[in-house]
Amino acid sequence: MDKKKSIAAIREELHQLTSDQLEAFMAAHGTDERAGVKKLVASAKKQLENYRKELNRIEEIRYYENTYAGYGAICGIDEVGRGPLAGPVVAGAVILPPDCRILYINDSKKLTAAKREELYDLIMAEAVAVGIGLVPQNVIDEINILQATYQAMRQAIGNLSVQPDLLLNDAVTIPGVDIPQVPIIKGDARSISIGAASIVAKVYRDRMMVEYDRMFPGYGFASNKGYGSREHMEALKRLGPCPIHRRSFIKGIV
Repeated sequence: MDKKKSIAAIREELHQLTSDQLEAFMAAHGTDERAGVKKLVASAKKQLENYRKELNRIEEIRYYENTYAGYGAICGIDEVGRGPLAGPVVAGAVILPPDCRILYINDSKKLTAAKREELYDLIMAEAVAVGIGLVPQNVIDEINILQATYQAMRQAIGNLSVQPDLLLNDAVTIPGVDIPQVPIIKGDARSISIGAASIVAKVYRDRMMVEYDRMFPGYGFASNKGYGSREHMEALKRLGPCPIHRRSFIKGIV
């Protein structure tokens, strides 16, 4: 190891590394006695531990995909937007390649918005097929949110470019679908395919709500995504409902 290399240069070197290069970094700088370098090596060790932990978690949430691998194309299904006072309910359907191991896929609610956006791009790039289903607020009011959710899921399946052989669903069995289904409680955190679907649906709907915020200012849709935040509730009472509000959801408010 070059003893003359500055701590700043070593820090920059660490910042540029991928996870699979951390072990070599630790070996190269592990004998450096400078306190600053020791901290950097300790940081690299922690990063490596977290990386290996994440690799193990991804293998664990591939359990259902591995169990049902004999079916062929396995599709994860999830929805977002059952609870908001405004906007559509959106479903995502994602078929990942059998060897997919995109790190950090998880229940979209457990991820930051920035991480969801990052993973959305990776999923869209690597997926065999992605389908989106969307049911607007007026239909939700007509047929109720549960039936609207099922409808969005059927749309998402129908919009896939590849016909799935098996559906892994987050908790529900979708009526009116002939494809074999496996409902999994908390599936978005227990199946990599359902987790991917939850991220796709969440990012898609969140982007819609940002656009709606521009169209209907004052309700805070960009931040609350149509959920009943304090800001949103106060705006509803002050401004009344806008065209994307679910009338059946706001009866007790306005």
